[in-house]
Amino acid sequence: MEKRYLSFGEGILLFLLFLMCCCTKQEDISPLGHDFEIDTRLPVDSSGYYHLQLSQEWQTLHRISGNVSPIANSYDLATINWTSSHYWYIGDTLGYIVHFNNSENDIYLYSNRDTAYITWFDGFEVETINSITYQTEDGEINTMFAPVKSMKDDTVNITAVANFADGYTKHKSIKIILE
Repeated sequence: MEKRYLSFGEGILLFLLFLMCCCTKQEDISPLGHDFEIDTRLPVDSSGYYHLQLSQEWQTLHRISGNVSPIANSYDLATINWTSSHYWYIGDTLGYIVHFNNSENDIYLYSNRDTAYITWFDGFEVETINSITYQTEDGEINTMFAPVKSMKDDTVNITAVANFADGYTKHKSIKIILE
């Protein structure tokens, strides 16, 4: 029987087939989940708008909750950044500011409807939502929303951005009508 050697081309082909069969591509899979849900704990209408009944006091406090993916290590906590379209100034007893953001520019409108007398920390800007929260290890998130009485009948736009430890971000927006 005669010995047969592989040609150079056949050897390369055999080597490539060997690599394809024996090597598998490792995917870069993050062990962190990216679930993100907001629970306003408010009634919602058919258009998807939530409704908050304002109290008779100057400011109404309301907790907004939600969940992100649970984690095993506390250094993997997600941060949630919150923004609101409405804020007000202490010492300005007649109105509040509404921030509208369109594709071309930012628009700030001053609105007034009611009078109340608050004089401490004159000129201090007050947001209607806490700007940052952290998740618990089991995935719970909470923030406080606190509109003022003069905002009655307005619709507040709230945006939340979940920043996960692996760099992934997820956005959610809600609209709350103040009644």
